[in-house]
Amino acid sequence: MSKWDDTLSMLKELTDANSIPGHEKEARDVMSKYITPYADEVYTDNLGSLIAKKVGKENGPKVMVAGHLDEVGFMVTRIDDKGFIYFQTVGGWWNQVMLAQRVTIMTRKGNLTGVIGSKPPHILSPEQRKKPVEIKDMFIDIGASSREEAAEFGVRPGDSVVPYFEFTQMPNEKMLLAKAWDNRIGCAIAIEVLRRLEKESHPNVVYGVGTVQEEVGLRGARTSTNTINPDIGFAVDVGIAGDTPGVSDKDASSKMGEGPQIILYDASMVSHRGLREYVVDTAEANEIPYQYDSIAGGGTDSGAIHLTANGVPALSITIATRYIHTHAAMLHRDDFEHAVALIVQVIKGLDEAKVKEITFQ
Repeated sequence: MSKWDDTLSMLKELTDANSIPGHEKEARDVMSKYITPYADEVYTDNLGSLIAKKVGKENGPKVMVAGHLDEVGFMVTRIDDKGFIYFQTVGGWWNQVMLAQRVTIMTRKGNLTGVIGSKPPHILSPEQRKKPVEIKDMFIDIGASSREEAAEFGVRPGDSVVPYFEFTQMPNEKMLLAKAWDNRIGCAIAIEVLRRLEKESHPNVVYGVGTVQEEVGLRGARTSTNTINPDIGFAVDVGIAGDTPGVSDKDASSKMGEGPQIILYDASMVSHRGLREYVVDTAEANEIPYQYDSIAGGGTDSGAIHLTANGVPALSITIATRYIHTHAAMLHRDDFEHAVALIVQVIKGLDEAKVKEITFQ
């Protein structure tokens, strides 16, 4: 019999929320509900990123811990005369993972269920069957018989379309399957860091942040970091798990359950050497497992955080996750717990002198 607890309830509520880039209200409301009890002040910037402030020492160094609220999804662009919906991807999708998948269309009259369809393979030529269906040739079927009926259901261009999947605790109870781990797990880490700091003494002002529109260009990280003007920044996100068949260590070496990933390099930034070394030293001193990783083709909110104002020492700390940017991804609860423990210890060890030492290494 599986064990259920408050953390799983939070993770389920976060991942069940429907929030594509530009329409993050559901996830923001859930994050606000869970983080507000542990914050001195909670507010949003003008783009919609959630900022929760927790004072350890007034006028101490400002430390930002940011996950992004948005998930990859789609947007309705047009409805044809037979009631089929055409769409634009919002965030990065691989067309092989999309067909026959269930989606939720968020209309002004409420949510509708749809399924992503295409021309059936039975009527394609042998050559066509060998090729993946292009996204532009896909559509969403909501069971409408005409454009007018789809409009009666409430569908109109601009509506958000979100992958549908139910949060699932696997037979190995630490393995958790859900949509939107990218990046509700980062939001959960920010919440849990503030919760644990309630009972800890530290000389900083900590900001737990849920950024918007990360999947379309790190946009909310840019505005929220400008609002906060932090001294140190952490992006907490998902990374690539390399422990599935066909993946070699040279492709991706991290394994689920073996600790959070310290990102050395990605397409959006070179990790700050001083901060990276301090985080690794803290992990080793506290016997917290960690892994190194680098991602040549992708970035996190650190890419925007570190370029704010005259520069912010920043680091991405990620959770090895399988099947990201699909309807269902899988991660290991221990990695979540260890990421939180590591960030809490890092914050406890930061003060003005340490921040200066890190910055100018």
